[in-house]
Amino acid sequence: MHVIDVPASTPYRVHIGTRLLEASGGIIASACGGAQAAVITDSNVGPLYADIVADSLKAAGYAVCVFTFEAGEEHKRADTLLAALEFLAEHELDRNDVVVALGGGVTGDLGGLAAALYMRGIKLAQMPTSLLAMVDSSVGGKTAIDLEAGKNLVGAFWQPRVVIADIGCLGTLTPEQFADGCGEVVKHGVIADPDLFAALEQTPPTLQLLMTNLARVEAIVARNIEIKRDVVAQDEREGSVRKLLNFGHSIGHAIEACAAFTIGHGNCVAAGMCAITRAAIAEGACDPDVIDRLTGLLEACGLMTTSPYSAEELFACALHDKKRHGDSIDLVIPRRIGACSIENVSLDAFRILIEEGLAS
Repeated sequence: MHVIDVPASTPYRVHIGTRLLEASGGIIASACGGAQAAVITDSNVGPLYADIVADSLKAAGYAVCVFTFEAGEEHKRADTLLAALEFLAEHELDRNDVVVALGGGVTGDLGGLAAALYMRGIKLAQMPTSLLAMVDSSVGGKTAIDLEAGKNLVGAFWQPRVVIADIGCLGTLTPEQFADGCGEVVKHGVIADPDLFAALEQTPPTLQLLMTNLARVEAIVARNIEIKRDVVAQDEREGSVRKLLNFGHSIGHAIEACAAFTIGHGNCVAAGMCAITRAAIAEGACDPDVIDRLTGLLEACGLMTTSPYSAEELFACALHDKKRHGDSIDLVIPRRIGACSIENVSLDAFRILIEEGLAS
């Protein structure tokens, strides 16, 4: 098992290993305390793991209740959040109790925001079950729901008290779901770790790799969490360097919005990374070999590398991006594998970059 400490405003520990679902109650009790635990999960994950986690929590002394919502990004909305908050109130959780977010990125975001809002904040344990959530959204304290206008426009920074990533959960993913998580894995290599990127090129992370070398997948997850930990430790509330984690996201989120969230986040980020890299090369800002290495690795992971939507469509959706500041927007520009910069560009320049990214 890997254990990684995150030195945030509320420090916490990330546990990465196998058979952690069965041990989760004791881990959560040690990190969070409290008498009640509310498990928030979705209709896909709940039937697989909620009983295991609930039994472990009960064995650790908790009174347990389980809130299950309909799976899907389209349900990461205000009505689901309000239902979760009403559930916490109906079960009389207090400020000493804990919310356990059990599931993928949608559950972690929504459950985390519920914990941040209920009684102005109660303890949170993140239990990611997808690769995407393990390597990205469960660590760092970002919580959110979507609005009609765009993704993650309502949220709060709320750090968990503990994160428990059971690698065994990845075995229930489809190849497509596993691949979707690889978008963020590749992103971390591009922004921060050329050695990780090269290792992924040698042995691309796939569901088949999980089946044949689980320890290798666990190590990949741990390294990704270390990268995110290091970034968040420098800039918890995204005032500067944490913006690097948004590589590919402005265009990626626009693809998600155009697709009405029918394309996975990791796939959209993958296409977004490729588009901004092509544009950066066209502008002479990026080593030309980056795009071949990036597209090669993403394709080996089973991810898309082009946008199915036009520059005009993407630009219209990107105008609702959180990183927009009036007539400008913050973009992450790749320079070479392992090095990116944060640039504030005008919206007119951004439109041109999108066009260059799709044309190349």
